[in-house]
Amino acid sequence: ADSMEKQLHLNLLASRPPMAGGFQSGSKMKMGPGRKRDFTPLLWSQYFETIEDVENIFRLYCSGSSGPVLLLLHGGGHSALSWAVFTAVLCSRISCRVVAMDLRAHGDTKVKNPEDLSADTMAKDVGKVVEALYGESPPPIMMIGHSMGGAIAVHTASANLVPSLLGLCVIDVVEGTAMDALNSMQNFLRSRPKTFKSLENAIEWSVKSGQIRNIESARVSMGGQVKKCEESANNPSVSNSIGEGIIEEEEEEGGAEESNKKRMKEDDQEVKKESFYTWRVELSKTEKYWDGWFRGLSALFLSCSVPKLLLLAGVDRLDKDLTIGQMQGKFQMQVLPQCGHAVHEDAPEKVADALATFMVRHKFTEFKEGFLW
Repeated sequence: ADSMEKQLHLNLLASRPPMAGGFQSGSKMKMGPGRKRDFTPLLWSQYFETIEDVENIFRLYCSGSSGPVLLLLHGGGHSALSWAVFTAVLCSRISCRVVAMDLRAHGDTKVKNPEDLSADTMAKDVGKVVEALYGESPPPIMMIGHSMGGAIAVHTASANLVPSLLGLCVIDVVEGTAMDALNSMQNFLRSRPKTFKSLENAIEWSVKSGQIRNIESARVSMGGQVKKCEESANNPSVSNSIGEGIIEEEEEEGGAEESNKKRMKEDDQEVKKESFYTWRVELSKTEKYWDGWFRGLSALFLSCSVPKLLLLAGVDRLDKDLTIGQMQGKFQMQVLPQCGHAVHEDAPEKVADALATFMVRHKFTEFKEGFLW
């Protein structure tokens, strides 16, 4: 049963356990001996143009000034920053306006009842944001959602909450696989570190565990997954923290004594106030909503009348409804191999290319001048 569980693609939320063999052997993650990688955080402003808070509740990151609007909905536990690198790439390819939204209880969005994460409530949130931004005459909008956000995009579209909807793109969420994975999701969530010593440590963990296979994206997006906590040093939960546990790749020889001295000095300073990072969203507590996000999703997706694109990380993930729909040509599908579940973070160029091609083919927009396809 153990190996069965490993094989289940936990593509339910925005997190999946690393693949059995760690990184693929051809992967960029393999470092030469002694190379020190940079895990320092990157700022949102390197990727988006502006931040906007709608009704002082919903945090949006925006880029672009003309063309159709791309409304981006992130996966469970993630934030709009999950789309940062992808946004910069896409805006260089086609003329469009990007609006990436922090969904309720995620990122920097502050709703009154954050514990309500039902598909219905979250879809209504999306409708509210569109109405607040554009009023009675919204521009053409293409909705793109990853994992939980993909499910919310489908629910929003099928409830007709975005009247000017152009198209729908869903990234790595398939009802059949998600429903199968529900059982092992809690095990995976339990296996994650509860706290991190620093944001750098969280970034390092996300890359080394295979959650995000693109160091640049991890550096800008992990700050949206974890938050800083200040606690007194004797807090027992701190000892559970990841920091010492990460394999260091440098200073093998002769540095041990030196680093011991350094550590003692740091310990002296840390007695006063210990700060650490923890997850912004307790995903295990959202379990009662999982079924509602995914049950019936394939039929709902197929029933949306706009042009549809499904991007998957692995080819074995179509359920029966989608397989039939695919044979009938009801949506376009693209598989992006060598990607983890956070496809748009792992391979932002490939996802941007797929989306740009789809939108230009449907005459939703044009390639930017000088962009050689």
